[in-house]
Amino acid sequence: MSIDRREFLISSGAAMAAAGAAKGAERKVRAAVLGTQHSHVRGKLQAMLDSPDYEVACICEHDPAVQKKHAADPLYKGQQWVSEGELLSDESIDLVVVECKPWQAIPWGRKVIDAGKHLHLEKPAGDTYEPFKELVEEARTKNLLLQKGWVLRGQAGINAAAEAARKGWLGHVHLIRATINSDRDQPQRDLEARYPGGAMFELIGHVVDRVLEFTGRPDKVHTWLRHDTGVDDDLKDNTLAVLEYSGGLALVSTTARMYGSGDHRSFEVIGTDGTFMVQPLGGHSKMKVAMRQARGPYKEGWQAIDLGPQPRYVADMEEFARAFKTKTPLKYSYDHELLVHETVLRASDMMS
Repeated sequence: MSIDRREFLISSGAAMAAAGAAKGAERKVRAAVLGTQHSHVRGKLQAMLDSPDYEVACICEHDPAVQKKHAADPLYKGQQWVSEGELLSDESIDLVVVECKPWQAIPWGRKVIDAGKHLHLEKPAGDTYEPFKELVEEARTKNLLLQKGWVLRGQAGINAAAEAARKGWLGHVHLIRATINSDRDQPQRDLEARYPGGAMFELIGHVVDRVLEFTGRPDKVHTWLRHDTGVDDDLKDNTLAVLEYSGGLALVSTTARMYGSGDHRSFEVIGTDGTFMVQPLGGHSKMKVAMRQARGPYKEGWQAIDLGPQPRYVADMEEFARAFKTKTPLKYSYDHELLVHETVLRASDMMS
């Protein structure tokens, strides 16, 4: 049995949320991009350029060779390139989108907060807990918005599962399973091998970010970090963590060498009265739902729902614009950002 996609979107309230997300004051968010060498930068820049809520004021790239390469890229056509000092001293800039390597996140993020600007910070935010906590607390004290770059916050299927869980339609949620594999080239493997958690540390936060909405802080975290793919390096490339919480378990896993990994990524929420299975998480996503009895837009039994395209960065930019214009908190709080970072470190065996 299937549900028409339009019926699902209307019934779940997703269409209403999308329509209202950008409402508020008319002034655009004046944004700058600090760094262009993270894999997410193109998508985030495109999302801001496409949005009526944003004006991209300038971009800073520290490496002249990289900046020169971007000059031939149509995405960067017409963009103003500035130094880091010019960017941070520009009082007209509201938001700085920091696209950096993990070891750059804290020092670059601190410069932004010290300059009194709101911050969108790439993941992961360093390999220890206390420096990120200090950054978050400084942003909180200054009433500056701080948003992390986890890419599944707008995923319609996970959002629908979270809504069903909040409304009690799933009964007791006692098992969550999330897989986010990749197929890394050697330069990316070398980057991830810098950290004891390897592939787990680099990637698992995207799903941990959503898992914690269902579980809260795990009571215990059990981790397996293995090197199994036969590549001649030291990367922990086949990894699993089991999070124990009151009344249930969450299993999160990632391997760094899987052909077709993008279409394999999945998120499952299993309750005593209902189950959600979402796959893939990006691209054109689909969802299967099983309900013990009809609830909300869902019929009794199994049903298939076509979620349509799931753009990675649009929801984040819409959410920031909403919070900025209405002068209200982001959906994902300072404390949530801290909990995600802590849990990623625990799952990566980088924090006890």
